[in-house]
Amino acid sequence: MNALHLYLQNLDHNYRYIRKHLQPSTQCIGVVKAAAYGSHSIAFAKRLVELGIDSLAVAYTEEGVQLRESGILTPIMVFYPQKDTLQSLLHADLEPCLYSKELMETFESLLNQNGIQNYPIHIKYNTGLHRVGFALEEINWVLDKIVAPCFQLKTVYSHLAASEEKRPSSQCDLQIQRFQHIREQHSHSNKNLPKFHLLNSSGVFNYPELQFDAVRCGIALHGFANRPEWDQQLKPIAELETHISQIHEVHEGESVGYDQGWKASKNSRIACLPLGHADGIGRHYGNQRSSVQIHGHQAPVVGNVCMDMLMVDVTEIQCKEGDRVLLFGKDFTASDFASQGGTISYEILTAIGPRIKRILHP
Repeated sequence: MNALHLYLQNLDHNYRYIRKHLQPSTQCIGVVKAAAYGSHSIAFAKRLVELGIDSLAVAYTEEGVQLRESGILTPIMVFYPQKDTLQSLLHADLEPCLYSKELMETFESLLNQNGIQNYPIHIKYNTGLHRVGFALEEINWVLDKIVAPCFQLKTVYSHLAASEEKRPSSQCDLQIQRFQHIREQHSHSNKNLPKFHLLNSSGVFNYPELQFDAVRCGIALHGFANRPEWDQQLKPIAELETHISQIHEVHEGESVGYDQGWKASKNSRIACLPLGHADGIGRHYGNQRSSVQIHGHQAPVVGNVCMDMLMVDVTEIQCKEGDRVLLFGKDFTASDFASQGGTISYEILTAIGPRIKRILHP
């Protein structure tokens, strides 16, 4: 019925394109959080390992545990470990990104209780995104803490708030300046020099001179880099399809959907599609704000999107029940579809619900 087709050969292309534009010494961290951006975390991660990814990254411990249970042995960073999952993180040999004093002290105590030394950790600094991370004023505290024998500091990093913004960007320039200061402080104080990384997918394209020792790539591996000219160099992995469940003849003046969201200005043919906001197609796509593709023609979404169904106007399209419908794919991408609803590729991809079958194409 509904299917998200995932073309892994496009992942191969995207990874190799990115790798080709990195310095030979620059490592690539493959971000596979949120079910690999709504795709298939295990298949995606395993493919990256086959391609030669240096390490993987997830948001939360549970995601890393799932990868470990699938047999993946590659180093896995956990961006946002929570205190109550640190024991599970340790058991699964995952590498925490520590971002606060309380978290770091809790993990230190856990390592000491277990008699563990030289456990790999990563330090996250807040340089202006104001999400999570140590403040600049806490650098000396961190420098004093990381010399503890239980820690092995692998990397120090931060995250740009507007890496896709056209240069010069005052926001990014300030964050880069702050990160350079952090790098200098750690370089002068640490005998075992950690690796440093600042760039995400957009940053790889926008700030190639700031690759440092590693870059973190997530959405770019899926074919998007947040600017059209960059997207053209990549290949979208995902294609979302459904099929027409039923076609209604709606007379002029009749309404379609909840709350009479749309009224026919003429006699019309309305097709019902078996997916809705429970599947990640939110109400913000309704009321003619977006369209889908049927036999190469655009069919506007009419009325309010329902939980399990949405309706499209096919008055001018020759189609029948059971015909294939494409929401996004190669030519009309997830980014294109998302923009119709006033959002971005990240949201539409990660919102695709579990009722939609994932079909892998090697």
